[in-house]
Amino acid sequence: MYKKTGDNPVETREDLQALAREMIGAAAGRFGRGGISACEGEHGAKYSHKTAWIEGLLRPLFGLVPLCAGGFESSLDSGAQAFFRERIKAGTDPDSDEYWGELEGKDQKIVEMASLGIGLVMAPELVWEPLDEESRENLARWLRKVNEAPLAANNWLFFPVIVNIGLKKAGASYSQEILEKALEGIEKNYLGDGWYSDGPSPQRDYYVAFAMHFYGLIYAAVMEEEDPARCRLYKERAALFAGDFIWWFGAEGDGLPFGRSLTYRFAMSAFWGALAWAGVEVFPWGVIKGLLLRNIRWWIRQPVWDGDGVLTVGYRYPNLKMAEFYNAPGSPAWAMKAFLALALPESHPFWSAVEEELPEPGRVSVQKHPFMIVMRGEGGRHVQALTSGQYARFEPTFMSAKYEKFAYSNVFGFSVPGGEYGYDQGAFDSMLALCERGDGLYRVRRNCLQVKVSREGIYSLWKPWEDVTVETWLIPWGSWHVRVHRVVSARTLTGGEGAYAVGWDGSGYPETEGRRVSGAAAEGGTGVSGAPAAGLEESDDAMARAWHTLGCTAIVNLEGRRRGQVVLPHPNTNVLYSRTKLPCLMGDMEEGETWLACAVLGTRTWDEAVREWSRTPVYSRDSHGFSVSYGGETTCWRSDTEEWGRDSGKDV
Repeated sequence: MYKKTGDNPVETREDLQALAREMIGAAAGRFGRGGISACEGEHGAKYSHKTAWIEGLLRPLFGLVPLCAGGFESSLDSGAQAFFRERIKAGTDPDSDEYWGELEGKDQKIVEMASLGIGLVMAPELVWEPLDEESRENLARWLRKVNEAPLAANNWLFFPVIVNIGLKKAGASYSQEILEKALEGIEKNYLGDGWYSDGPSPQRDYYVAFAMHFYGLIYAAVMEEEDPARCRLYKERAALFAGDFIWWFGAEGDGLPFGRSLTYRFAMSAFWGALAWAGVEVFPWGVIKGLLLRNIRWWIRQPVWDGDGVLTVGYRYPNLKMAEFYNAPGSPAWAMKAFLALALPESHPFWSAVEEELPEPGRVSVQKHPFMIVMRGEGGRHVQALTSGQYARFEPTFMSAKYEKFAYSNVFGFSVPGGEYGYDQGAFDSMLALCERGDGLYRVRRNCLQVKVSREGIYSLWKPWEDVTVETWLIPWGSWHVRVHRVVSARTLTGGEGAYAVGWDGSGYPETEGRRVSGAAAEGGTGVSGAPAAGLEESDDAMARAWHTLGCTAIVNLEGRRRGQVVLPHPNTNVLYSRTKLPCLMGDMEEGETWLACAVLGTRTWDEAVREWSRTPVYSRDSHGFSVSYGGETTCWRSDTEEWGRDSGKDV
């Protein structure tokens, strides 16, 4: 691990300035050496090495621009400013050997134009005022190419917005027509309650925070005189979104791994800095400050740096396996969006506020737009999200793993497939994986045909084959959640269902157990290692569990003929841990109707796991539906009305 950055306490404005300077300097050293050769020989993305080099060069502006806007000056930063200014000057000069070139279709360079647009808005003294007249015109001409480019109908619509308001603020020629057209397109993605979709797709991930709202708040802060109604609207939407988004973060700062582009790391907390810069005090400044700084603090302690101090591609460790096809060596520098708060003056109350812990409005948040139920327990340190129904239509890498698992956790992360054959290659944590008997090629939930979300649970309907229909119910209960499946199949199937995957060090830890449970255990006797086997009712039920210092997870069979097993998924499949063990339930299904049910436990600590073993959720089903009881409460699904209900412990 790159140690110097990890020693930064990230508690003050000066600490954050130091981190930004260090990351900017490391990127300048990498991408300033030998020009485009800085990316040659590196791993590739869907775009050329030249474009990857441009990306690596421009993304650090997300740190340098706020530094300049906040009035930070030093001899080191003067040198950095001069370096980036010269690269911008040469890159936009069509007669220069460094010319960045024309745009070709939906070009990645369009994405990188945003940092220059923000520079024109926030720090013209960096990217505009020092340029001579010819260089200014070259820069403006190159940026205006975005007005002729085809754009995806998603967060890309903000790029011509940011570029054109930047040109406008600089006094250069811009397109009001394209600006308005893009703003109208953005409106088509608004869902309500502060939520956007990232294009015409049921996909609601971190792009809502670090793209849609991030750029929207920049617009709201700088266009108040020209467009007060829209600016007010963007701020109101951001405040609404914050009420849901705060649940995605744990008390120690780590966020919920979910969705695509996770290699942008602490860009996930950029939203909180953008709130501060736009003056949206939806929570006390101490709460917003804590959300931003704790997340950055958590990240810089992880092994995410290369030997030069540049962020690697991956999530908690370098890992190309989970990366997207558009992740080049310089892509992770989008994390520097989290430095936007540095544009605030030292006198701003954000900086004088004392960090406050997460507010605890409750343990469960129902979020209808991302189709989630988010649970935050164990003192706010464990965040779990039950989810169904998200789908990215352009199919990012391992789409089903990043969006369609039953549960996601900041403690256990999630896994992507390491191969196409077998359960160990598939790494099917928090999934029901089905294959034709004897085939070994598993299918999982990829696209839901129907979803219903309520406080009681989430219902989804999905079809892994045309002649196989699965209905799935997910019910939250504290550190547990219950999954119920009704499978109607014209095929004989083999199925496996995973709990969370727990990290281990590869040397015999964690301790693991997986075995059939019968007799005494089913009647309330003692199960494995003294942990009660409550909730097991049939002699052919099963359980499996695994634990480590990093967490404890278990899966208990409640209905269906399945056996417990602990699988060793392929290495580097989990986004948090390079090696994992996965408790699961395995069994066969005949043609026709099969009901399956299980309870899944996930805790940070063994003590919490021991407490929860004594109150496993109790499940029962009859012709009218099913019920799940836990802690004196019962929730029911009624087949006749196809709706959730509450009961006081009586039969369904």
